[in-house]
Amino acid sequence: MRSVPENRRTETPPAPEPDLGVLAARVLFSVQRELFTTLADQGFDDIQPRTGAVLAYLRPEGIRASELARLSGQHKQVIGTLVDDLERLGYVERAPDPADRRAKLVRPTDRGLLQMETAAAIMRAIEERHAKTLGEKPYAAFKQALGRVAET
Repeated sequence: MRSVPENRRTETPPAPEPDLGVLAARVLFSVQRELFTTLADQGFDDIQPRTGAVLAYLRPEGIRASELARLSGQHKQVIGTLVDDLERLGYVERAPDPADRRAKLVRPTDRGLLQMETAAAIMRAIEERHAKTLGEKPYAAFKQALGRVAET
């Protein structure tokens, strides 16, 4: 059996610091997991994290699918499929846009409005917990910086 001289042994280098994409994904998945688990516990167990591309941008007065696609960064066909799913589950409905009768608005139903209110309360609790952990000012600075990075 050959032994490796002391000066020739290689040590495993430390793992590199996670890059922005890894960190952003960790934050996204952590928030989604908590949000959708808590929503399920509160009676909204029929929606999945993928529907967040619609639910996160839904407005009480309604919004066009093309605007949902733009805001979420998803293809219009993906948004259409998600809206179909949410419509079948009773969270949204399609209605004529009063500003342009040729266009349709995606509007929350009563169940959709209740889900929006519940999700907003859950997100406030998540944010309050992180603000308490980091401190109010550092958390506000973190969100502002993250928003700037996301826009660029």
